[in-house]
Amino acid sequence: MEEGRRVRWRVWAPGHQRVDVVLHDAQGTPGRVLPMTPEPGDCFGAVLEGEGAGLRYKLRVDGEGPFPDPWSRSQPQGVHGPSEVVVPDFAWTDAGWKGVSPRELVLYELHVGTATAEGTFEALIPHLAGLKGLGITALELMPVASFPGRRNWGYDGVDLFAPLQAYGGPEGLRRLVDAAHAHGLAVLMDAVYNHFGPDGNYLRAYSPHYFTGRHHTPWGDAVNYDGEGSAHARAQVLANVEMWIRDYHLDGLRLDAAHAIIDDGTPHLLTEIAARARACAPGRQVHVIAEDERNERRLMKPASDGGVGLDGVWADDFHHQMRRAFAGDSEGYYQDYTGSTEDLARTLNQGWFYEGQVSKNLGHARGTKADGLDAWRFVYCIQNHDQVGNRPFGDRLGHDVSPEAYRAMSALLLLSPYTPLLFMGQEWNASTPFLYFTDHNAELGRLVTEGRRKEFSGFTRFAGTEVPDPQAEETFTRSRLDWSEAEKPGHAGVRALYRELLRLRASEPALVETGRGTYEARALGPDALVLERRGGGQRLQVLLCLRGLLEHAVPAGSELLLWTEAARFGGSEKLQPLKTDTVRLQGSAVAVIRLPAKD
Repeated sequence: MEEGRRVRWRVWAPGHQRVDVVLHDAQGTPGRVLPMTPEPGDCFGAVLEGEGAGLRYKLRVDGEGPFPDPWSRSQPQGVHGPSEVVVPDFAWTDAGWKGVSPRELVLYELHVGTATAEGTFEALIPHLAGLKGLGITALELMPVASFPGRRNWGYDGVDLFAPLQAYGGPEGLRRLVDAAHAHGLAVLMDAVYNHFGPDGNYLRAYSPHYFTGRHHTPWGDAVNYDGEGSAHARAQVLANVEMWIRDYHLDGLRLDAAHAIIDDGTPHLLTEIAARARACAPGRQVHVIAEDERNERRLMKPASDGGVGLDGVWADDFHHQMRRAFAGDSEGYYQDYTGSTEDLARTLNQGWFYEGQVSKNLGHARGTKADGLDAWRFVYCIQNHDQVGNRPFGDRLGHDVSPEAYRAMSALLLLSPYTPLLFMGQEWNASTPFLYFTDHNAELGRLVTEGRRKEFSGFTRFAGTEVPDPQAEETFTRSRLDWSEAEKPGHAGVRALYRELLRLRASEPALVETGRGTYEARALGPDALVLERRGGGQRLQVLLCLRGLLEHAVPAGSELLLWTEAARFGGSEKLQPLKTDTVRLQGSAVAVIRLPAKD
């Protein structure tokens, strides 16, 4: 840290006898060595007068190294290079910003490196006005903490506090957040606290207590949040939360795989994360949302009532039912879903589908009742980075369903009472894939490539095909979004549909109201369902036809608000579906009907 023109270091290194600061020049060449003094709590400290922002350094531990600082705020030469002192002195212009209400969240998930040709924070700024005009209210950035190389999804991060230099570093991120707030957009960060990447993680050079063999995750030994010496691992996460919210003015966090953040202590680390995030921004709306596959209501119950205290969760059951219904996916976890209209309606009514039933895929019961939980606490999607990028060829939804089905699925997503999440380019049915890509060293990269191809060898639909090499630069460049595509035939109509759906969502009283008891879905046979929304003295019916012919009676005086097969949205139907008191839909389509007010 810097205090005026003074830099002070404090390093936790239990069991070590000596720690030195090794200063480096701008080219990364080591120079002056500054011995650190032992301090209470197994720490070492040092102060350097007359230096400040921009100073580069590494740390040498008992003569080993020197190593980068795992708590570094900047890694301008990558995760193996010198750390850099950063001062949070950005000239913010968002003093009046209060955030976005959770009931108004429309999330737009994006990967900074592929969202634009430049792949930087600042290159996103020209797109903010268009996203706001579309009806988006919040960006959700995939992880930006420094990872090895220049190409990565971000889940291999090792320097939690250091925004990736290739994206624009600390300054670029602050510029993006400030600009987003000026456009009325919140910014959430995807944060990874369940593991560290396999390359560039130097925490063990300072202490073995950052990790534990008592718990295990899909990535190996768990981060030590509840055993001997766990206080510093917990402190690292909470300091990171505080930095994102306080120093970068972020509006919240999406916690990656929260079910893999293992903590047998009390309070649970997730509870402390949520509390710390809110405490850092008094008077500003902050959201803490978890990716968590367990479907457990306690995650969203207040800590004062025995819960964890999070604001929301990714509720993937909706996505899985929709994929099964429209695209026919049936392997892996899709075997747990039928895609029937009855099960889709049940999912829409409950929030998630699994409330304690036995999962065939997992082999045990999954989930708890969602009764009483606000609809806005459930994040719904029909695409996200996982569901696109974890397919072997990065195929988007539009590659697997018809344009008619894509429009219908989009309408049901955006007209449900739940918080919608869009994956970048979804609003125009982008054709560019989003592949899995990495930029590891040669040895690790070879293992990643082999593992990726082995992962899909057991899926019958991919038999005999070769998965793109994650290490190849072409895999990365193919994943870049092409914003000009949004203006082209076959895409412009989809974007017009998204704009109109989001306008209705924000303005129609029956869609604005999302309280339990104001919505009800029911099957209309095996090929159709209706989602009824009520609010402000109005009733709307969202009629979904999956296939075949739907004829549905409505009261005389009903009004057609939207129809996904209208020509302006790219549809080809000539005759509108509402005739007097009957709605007629053919094939995959959605019609939105405003029913007459009851006397």
